[in-house]
Amino acid sequence: MINDIVSWLGEAANRDDIIQRLGEHVGYALLATGIAALIAIPAGMWIGHTGRGRFAVVNISGFARAIPTLGLLYFIVLWLGPNLSGDLAFLLPSLIVLIVLAIPPMLAGTYAGIDEVDPAARDAARGMGMRGSQVLFKVEIPCALPLIFSGLRSALLQVVATATIAATAGLGGLGRFLIDGLSVRDYPQMAAGAVLVAALALAIDLVVAVIQRLVVSRGITGRHRTRRDRAAVRSTDDSLSTTTVTVGTVN
Repeated sequence: MINDIVSWLGEAANRDDIIQRLGEHVGYALLATGIAALIAIPAGMWIGHTGRGRFAVVNISGFARAIPTLGLLYFIVLWLGPNLSGDLAFLLPSLIVLIVLAIPPMLAGTYAGIDEVDPAARDAARGMGMRGSQVLFKVEIPCALPLIFSGLRSALLQVVATATIAATAGLGGLGRFLIDGLSVRDYPQMAAGAVLVAALALAIDLVVAVIQRLVVSRGITGRHRTRRDRAAVRSTDDSLSTTTVTVGTVN
């Protein structure tokens, strides 16, 4: 099977189709995640900063994750499809489903990141004369970036994996290899499509991880320690160990 997958991926006749489907898949995923981010991240910031609506975060996250994705897609297609024309009749329902799927992890991650900011940092900012919005943008958001990015990465992985359902609604994307392969019993094509989806998810996650490393302050992640800092920590540990041994010997 592995040889068949490699052979299918290496065929020149499939190369253009792979590139096209890959571009469609990335387009669906980025568009849905971008729209979801515009909804979830500001909402999570507001809830985390004000403390209002905390129970809504838990309820929305749990409810959205329990929705059957494929069933929701067919329901929206049947509901909106007759009122739309062309590819929009299938594109819009697919985007709605992916947006619903992407909102919970970003909403929960953003809320948790803002809510878990050290209260001492907030108090220090207010003591310097900062107002509520200044505390949010200059203190809370920078401190919350690791969890915000964590929610974004989780949402992207879920959307990339689930965007294959767009093919069941007549659209493109890497899911076409699964649907078309199943219709003609072309199992190498189906397996190759699954491999491409997994590879795309890993590649996007790697890109976002690199962006996170560049954007998030090293002081928050602990990457700011220099060799001198690490040497000082080791020296302190050695001193404590020596003191412990000495005390034990005296006793």
